Amino acid sequence: MAQVTLLDGSIGQELVKRSGDRATPLWSTQVMIDHPKLVGEVHLDYFNVGATVATTNTYAVLRDRLVRIGLEDKVGQLTDTAVRAARRARAASGGKGRVAGAIGPLVQSYKPETCPPAAEAAKMYAEPVGLMKDHVDLFLLETMSSVDQAEGALRAVAGQGLPVWLAVSVDDHDGTRLRSGEPVADLAQTVAKHLPDAVLVNCSRPEAIGAALEVIKGFGVPFGAYGNGFAEISEGFLGDAPTVDALEQRKDMGPLDYAEYVMGWVGQGATIVGGCCEIGPAHIAEIARCLQAAGHEIV
Repeated sequence: MAQVTLLDGSIGQELVKRSGDRATPLWSTQVMIDHPKLVGEVHLDYFNVGATVATTNTYAVLRDRLVRIGLEDKVGQLTDTAVRAARRARAASGGKGRVAGAIGPLVQSYKPETCPPAAEAAKMYAEPVGLMKDHVDLFLLETMSSVDQAEGALRAVAGQGLPVWLAVSVDDHDGTRLRSGEPVADLAQTVAKHLPDAVLVNCSRPEAIGAALEVIKGFGVPFGAYGNGFAEISEGFLGDAPTVDALEQRKDMGPLDYAEYVMGWVGQGATIVGGCCEIGPAHIAEIARCLQAAGHEIV
């Protein structure tokens, strides 16, 4: 039996749901501004059902996103709020587990063509990296949807002395391809160059993830996945300044359904699993139960 790291589930979507507020282009960052206590509550709920990693609510705390509404001077304050919430939740749950500093895509999710080239992106990412490096246990680069996008993020975290997990998002209908259309296999050279501590698949339909993992397992590094529960990535969400109300939650991805996919990934050799958007504490609790029932050790 394997040792498996159990990530948390959705942070951003869970915050939006719990707030009850109208969705904005700032997504969960706006919720953190308006309801800062909610962030710690979400983290604590995940720890309490078995998660061993808290992912900071910093996915969209990026200067290029905040500058659009005049909040670019709040990058440091918001990063600090997010990181402290994760660390406090860990302490409240007994002090075990790790805090992963989340770094999301520049400009917009799922649209890597809008992201600056790797060299420029690395310079832009230097700010969140610098703000978090002394306060988190690892960096989690999320929803990287092209080879160049992954390259830029990996350059930014190089040499910081922390483990790095690269998470890529794949085509919902062909898991062998990134959302850019490039083959997942094209990441091999970038992975060999930067040697991240793990390569994951995130924010993709669970049905597409198995095919991606079959490719990634050949990279020679630990691998895993955390899928989403969206019905589809709508055209409305791919427009300018999207809001999450343009996305619909699947009705067929309850805890039992999702855990079945996760256990399939573990069967493929995945050692880091969890959930992304629309995957909540009940899902993570069911994954924990299934892992333990199968004899795996959650670490």
